[in-house]
Amino acid sequence: MKYSELIVWQKSMNLVEAIYKTTEAFPGEERFGLTSQIRRAAVSIPSNIAEGHGRKSTASFINFLSIAFGSLMEVETQIQISARLNFLSGDKATSLLSQTDEIGKMISGLKKSLAEKQ
Repeated sequence: MKYSELIVWQKSMNLVEAIYKTTEAFPGEERFGLTSQIRRAAVSIPSNIAEGHGRKSTASFINFLSIAFGSLMEVETQIQISARLNFLSGDKATSLLSQTDEIGKMISGLKKSLAEKQ
């Protein structure tokens, strides 16, 4: 199976798209601040899933899934910061956080499944 066939990778890619589209409306002065930070963290999620999968080692994959999960928590925090600063509407923040919640559950489930196979 290719990493791109993993549903968690696909949903992470969807989150990246949503983050990029959403942050287009952030204030210009945030281009090198919060906008850049949340985009990099979002990109890190599917990137680490792909890299871990490509290592062809269960232990490495689990480690990279942990890194992806950490980036996901970073994105969640930055979404909350964005909402507090009124860069995001409550509805948009809720929608994005719903995506991060689902991805988090999927990463955790995949890690658990892989750990049981070791």
